[in-house]
Formats: sequence, C-alpha cells, structure tokens
Amino acid sequence: MEISKQTKKNLMEVIAFAILLYCGLEHFDVVVAAVRFVIGIVTPFIVGGIIAFIFNVPMKRIEKHLFRKNEKLAKFRRPAAYLLTLLCVIGVIVLAMFVVIPELGRTISTLIAQIPVALDAVSKWLTRLPEQYPVLEPAMEEINIDWSSVSSSIVSFLQDILSGLLSSGVGLFSGIVSGVATFVIAFTFSIYVLFQKERLGRQLRQVMRALLPEKVTKWILEVTALSNQTFSSFLSGQCVEAIILGTLFVITMTIFRMPYAMLTGIIIAITALIPIFGAFIGCVVGMLLIVMVNPIQAIWFLILFLVLQQLEGNLIYPHVVGNSVGLPSIWVLVAVTVGGNMFGIAGILFFIPLCSVIYALFRRFIRKRLKSKGAGN
Repeated sequence: MEISKQTKKNLMEVIAFAILLYCGLEHFDVVVAAVRFVIGIVTPFIVGGIIAFIFNVPMKRIEKHLFRKNEKLAKFRRPAAYLLTLLCVIGVIVLAMFVVIPELGRTISTLIAQIPVALDAVSKWLTRLPEQYPVLEPAMEEINIDWSSVSSSIVSFLQDILSGLLSSGVGLFSGIVSGVATFVIAFTFSIYVLFQKERLGRQLRQVMRALLPEKVTKWILEVTALSNQTFSSFLSGQCVEAIILGTLFVITMTIFRMPYAMLTGIIIAITALIPIFGAFIGCVVGMLLIVMVNPIQAIWFLILFLVLQQLEGNLIYPHVVGNSVGLPSIWVLVAVTVGGNMFGIAGILFFIPLCSVIYALFRRFIRKRLKSKGAGN
C-alpha cells in the first residue's frame, strides 16, 4: 500500500519531535540552563510590557480629555498624559514610603517599649481580682505566672519579628540594587511601547497576517482585544474598590472618633489593591496604630473592620470588580479562591481577569452552538 505524501510528512514530524524530546530529556540540565538564559534576556521586556500595560490604563483616559479644544497643544497630549500618570504613581509610592511605613515603625517601637508597663498593670489587676471576686481566689492561687519572663518573651518575639522585617528589607533593597539595570531597561522599553503603541500594534497585525491563516489571525486579535479590555477594566475596578473601602473606613472611624482615621484609611486603601484578602493586612496595621492610643477602641476597630469587610467582600467587591470585568459575583469569589490557593497573591490578581476572558469566550461559544442548533436563549 502506497503511503501518501501528507502521511509521510506527518510521520517525519512525529519522529523529529520524538528525537528532540529524547535529546531534551537526556540533557535536561542543558535545557533548563538554556531556558533560564532566555528568560533572563526577555525578562526586562516582559516587565516593561507589564509596566506599559498598567500605565496605559489611566494614561489613555487622561489623554482622551487633554487639550480637546486646542489643536496647537494636541501634539503634547500624550507626553502630558504620561507625565501626569507617572506623577500619580510616584505619589502613591511616596505616600506609602514616607507616610505609612515611618508611622508604622514608630508605632511598633512604642508598642515594644510599652509591653512591660502593660504587663505590670495586668499583673496588678489580676492580683486585686480575688479581693473583688472572692469566688475566684482558689483558681487564682493555682495560677503562677512569671510576668517578667512573659514580658521578656513577648519583647524578644516582637524584636525578632522586627529584625526579620529589617533583614528582609535589607535583602529586598540589595535585590532592588542588583536589578537596577533590569528595571531601567524595562522602564525605557515601557516608554517606547506607550508612545508607539499604535505603530507596534499595526506591525504585529501585519506579521500575524503574513505568517498565519486569516481565521487564526482574526481569532487571536479578538482574544487579545477581549483580554486587554478585561484586564484594563479589572485594574480600574480594583482601584475604585480600594478607594471606596478606604473612604468608608475614614468616614466611619471619624464618626466614631477613632484615632488615625485618615492614615488607617490610606493604609487599607493601599493594601486593598490585593483582592479580597489585602484589607486584612491593613486591619493589623490599623490595630497596631490604635492600640497605642486606646486599646478599647482597637477592639471596636476590629469589630468595625469585620463589619465593613463583610460588606466589601460580599457586596461591593463582587459588584464593582465583577461588573468591571463582566464576571458574575459568584465566579469572582471562585477565581479569587482558586487563584490564591494555587499561586498566592499573583494568582489572585491574575485569575479574576483570566476567568473573565475564559467566561466570555465560553459564553460566546455556547451562543454559537445554540444558534447553529436553532435553540433559543
């Protein structure tokens, strides 16, 4: 039986793939080293693309409203929009570095210094407790607490945490210093992308049309457009949600006369950029700030946080972010849970828009299938 040319071609492709797979498994360490080398080369450009994508979301909206009635200044529209976006990003970073972090450091230092005094007050209160409630005297006699040892242990524990954070900060700083060249390349690349995005998009479309079938090119362009819209909407929705939550805390804490209302609201707004769970980090920081002023109010702040967190997690977040990415609320919660369990914070940030793209593509596929079968909605 004569074998057709197409069958021979397919057979040769399978044999070639099997040979490459065998060679790769035999020299797996070489393959890994080559992959790492390639990743090291393309990493600055990937990071630059991510920076450009993030900057493009506010920059595109700012550019749309700049110099609309002044044609002479129209050529400065994009540079001005980029500078305004850059100033906003720098402002958020400076706010976090020079307002939140120093205040948190001072609070932790004060807390460590106040621990012995607080434990001494607790010890005296427990000593007087049997006088006020004689029924507790037998139980109190069986309790033998070395308060000096407890104080030393707590102080040592907090100092270890603080030193760990400092060492992590030093390690992070050294890592940043070692990656300055990568960041400079990435940032420069992002500027080129932002200022020439239309030209780059046109060139990529031309390359795809030249190398790929028209049907495949059309599908890739549709998925890319949908992904860009979804991820941009998610980023915008996440920022809106963080601002809403931070504002709620500022207003409610001001109404209940809690200290550090503005600072706590800013901290929670920044940490709330991490979906669903980020606000809990802000809660811990807020409690550390308030407990130094009024421990009772710190407890009330925790109750307030739990109430607002339930409101935000079950109503505001799924509604704002879910609507922004076109994903139903229940699937937002599923995406956050699955993404967080699989890849941590990065998974949380990535899975919501990813699931939205998959949801939209699947919904489109189902509608086409129903239409081909003549079925209704």
